[in-house]
Amino acid sequence: MSSSLTSSLRLLAICSWLLVATTVHSAENQIILANTERMEQRILTLSGFGANPQGGVSRVAFSKADIEGREYIRDLMEEAGLEVRLDTAGNIIGKREGSDPDLPVIMFGSHIDSVPGGGNYDGDVGVIAAIEVAQLLHENGVQTRHPLEVVSFTDEEGGLIGSRAMTTGLGPSALSVVSHSGITIAEGIRVVGGNPDQLELALRSPDEFTAFIELHIEQGAFLHEEGIDIGVVEGIVGIRWWDVVIEGIANHAGTTPMNRRRDAMLSAAELTLAVNRVATSLEGRQVATVGRIRAEPGAPNVIPGRVVMSLEIRDLDAGKMQQVLDAIMIEAGSIAEARQTPIRFEELDVASPPAPTDLRMRKIIAQSAEDLGLSYKFMPSGAGHDAQDMTHVAPTGMIFVPSVGGISHSPKEFTSSEDMANGAGVLLRTVLAIDGGAL
Repeated sequence: MSSSLTSSLRLLAICSWLLVATTVHSAENQIILANTERMEQRILTLSGFGANPQGGVSRVAFSKADIEGREYIRDLMEEAGLEVRLDTAGNIIGKREGSDPDLPVIMFGSHIDSVPGGGNYDGDVGVIAAIEVAQLLHENGVQTRHPLEVVSFTDEEGGLIGSRAMTTGLGPSALSVVSHSGITIAEGIRVVGGNPDQLELALRSPDEFTAFIELHIEQGAFLHEEGIDIGVVEGIVGIRWWDVVIEGIANHAGTTPMNRRRDAMLSAAELTLAVNRVATSLEGRQVATVGRIRAEPGAPNVIPGRVVMSLEIRDLDAGKMQQVLDAIMIEAGSIAEARQTPIRFEELDVASPPAPTDLRMRKIIAQSAEDLGLSYKFMPSGAGHDAQDMTHVAPTGMIFVPSVGGISHSPKEFTSSEDMANGAGVLLRTVLAIDGGAL
């Protein structure tokens, strides 16, 4: 059998076929296919807003490109039969009424803003797939019991701004941060049509939601390398940051013998190796990273008397994060004693706790993938997403589709149209399973 025929048959088998047999849904069996070509074309069109010469996109939040992309998304939502509104945080929300308007909504979506010099799939696939689900329901006359809301969150890349505004709120310090576009978050929200003076109106309560689902590219290589269609996300890892300060003695590099030095940089180098050793020696999927080192006074002919280095630890288990830190601090104590360079850890106030997804949602997503003949695996997300904020107000699930080569935040970021259609199919089936009472 030719590969093209195999692919076509497989696509037919795995795209969103649905059995709907209630008084709300159509009483007849339906096969509803995700429109692969439509999704691909929409991704390509969206990539034109902020396109850069490298083939990627610089559609940073609140920029001209972001505003143009947001208008395009609003148009697509209206084409899908959604009633579109903007909340005071600038989140774009398209609503489709259910047969029972008193039921809480099922919300799904992602974001379309990018990092500077980013790719064309991060966030975008989730928004385009969410609109595809709404449009398929609209075109096929399938009515859900629950109201549905498709969302495109504001400024995910700048700190989950839209989802934070919707769930836990934004304080003055967050609003004063200067965004990638060069204006403050408050100014940016106003530029896109929100109102930073009335952000309390963007807050949503748990009783408004039945569930939230985010579809996203993996941004890692596991699914692509293992040939797996769908990632069922177990949660978004927690993140903790420290400045690690190492105190030595600055001295002349030419006149100080090697055996009489208290070199802070030497201790920093040993500690960097120890961080890697600790993170790789423990069981689990924890990661620890030293990403920045600053030596003082920073002259080629002066032994560094002080070093400030960063430490980041990520894991889905807060206890494991602490275990990694404890082991690193033991290593630091040994280095400090041997090198006579005191070391202290100053934790920064940027921590985000682990955000596990809802166990029931994982099962529904896995069953949806299985029903469509798709392979899947349970896995954590090492990157942050709007879904981690939504866990505060709704049973939350997250669907990953493969990233070719595991490349993301790069013009080389790529997800195939077939994988996008697979994800849309799982999303559609998940929404309908929740609507049918699976949650």
